[in-house]
Amino acid sequence: MAIDITTPALLFPALSLLLLAYTNRFMGLAQIVRQMSRQLYDRQDEHLLRQLRSLQQRISVIKFTQAAGIASMLVCVIAMLFLFCDNEMGGRISFGVSLMFMVISLLLSLWEILLSGFALKIELDWLYQRNK
Repeated sequence: MAIDITTPALLFPALSLLLLAYTNRFMGLAQIVRQMSRQLYDRQDEHLLRQLRSLQQRISVIKFTQAAGIASMLVCVIAMLFLFCDNEMGGRISFGVSLMFMVISLLLSLWEILLSGFALKIELDWLYQRNK
């Protein structure tokens, strides 16, 4: 089965949207961290410290998610370059590696979503304890 330059080009819209979504999540977390740091400055609270540790872990995962997405896009461009130069084998291998990075990025995104759910559980537990 032949592969041409349009095959890797199909990934670009998906990768662009994924990177935009990852960036939006990162910016949202950065805003929450800034708000929480002001709260922590006003009062020391174990609940806030737990939330900050969770946010720190989530931000780290999002950075790796973004890195894997960017690597996927870069290797996809390399695949297109190989195919443009009539090197189908190099294009196939590069495209496969690009897909692998995309899968890694999606799995990391899933991990961050699970961490986000855990962070919400911390918040809900705290609210429940306060309103007993």
